[in-house]
Amino acid sequence: MGATPESVLENRRKKGGFTVMAVLGILIIAAFIISMNTGYIRLSPLDVIKTLFGWGTGKQELILFEFRLPRIVISVLVGAGLAVSGCILQGITRNALADPGILGINAGAGLTVMLFIFLFPTSAAAPVLWLPVTALVGAGLTAALICILAYKRHKGFVPTRLLLTGIAVATGIKAAMIVLTLRFDPDQYQFVATWLAGSIWGSSWKFVLALLPWIVVLLPFVFFKARVLNVLNLGDQTAVGLGTPIGKERLMLLGAAVGLAGSCVAVSGGIGFIGLIAPHLARRLVGPKHQMLLPASALAGALLLIVADTLGRWIVQPSEVPAGLVVAVIGAPYFLYLLAHAKS
Repeated sequence: MGATPESVLENRRKKGGFTVMAVLGILIIAAFIISMNTGYIRLSPLDVIKTLFGWGTGKQELILFEFRLPRIVISVLVGAGLAVSGCILQGITRNALADPGILGINAGAGLTVMLFIFLFPTSAAAPVLWLPVTALVGAGLTAALICILAYKRHKGFVPTRLLLTGIAVATGIKAAMIVLTLRFDPDQYQFVATWLAGSIWGSSWKFVLALLPWIVVLLPFVFFKARVLNVLNLGDQTAVGLGTPIGKERLMLLGAAVGLAGSCVAVSGGIGFIGLIAPHLARRLVGPKHQMLLPASALAGALLLIVADTLGRWIVQPSEVPAGLVVAVIGAPYFLYLLAHAKS
């Protein structure tokens, strides 16, 4: 028997999805190379290649291996983590406006990170490795609070109610963060101001080491749950009819989203809108099925953040614009556009 029209269309979609992801991967590599050449002290492409193969000067090795490369790697990991976190939240809530920054999860993680830094020096290896755990506690407690406040009996999570609850909780947490800054000395205050703006501040290999295990463990788990997200998008009644334990699955996926957002915020600061923009961009390119949507969102998020960080370091040299502000310039108008067209 020949292939059915549905199977032919599905194969075409898969091929198109793989093509899109291949293009995004190539763009990430190109942005990676450009970013290695961008900065106040310029390294030509030839200098970068020579330094990568061990033929550079001591100064070039210091700039590339100790400052630029870890920052670029963190940009890729954080962009992918935040994008997948946003994609999960949009899937389990069926809310196109869900994003860990907008819903206040990033703010909750940031508050506990600020408390941790206030109490412990980040120069030691052990405190740095504990930063993602600390952020996870804050993100988890915030997510639980938002879910409790937004849940409505017999209706579940109403999209608009969830969004407004998240914004309100985030506003309260940010007010608490501002009060906390009054206890900081000038150096700590400068750090907090930089963090709140969304700068990639953890630009050393120890921060890469702190973040990497969370990304390596949680991303494959989420990709494995792609079919579950597809079923949840059909609605609770349909999902239950198909035998899906929706409460258990939602809780596990929410935990993964919180873990990704919290660990990323711990090393990147208050970067918002990546979790909103990247899934929407990926959905337009590869469609709504999460087998393609999740990896495409990860690639789109990584590309967005590495480009934003590179632009931030290039626009006003020798100073720099935090990557979070560059992303916000794009994300805020897009959020307003989505909000105007959203259904309650």
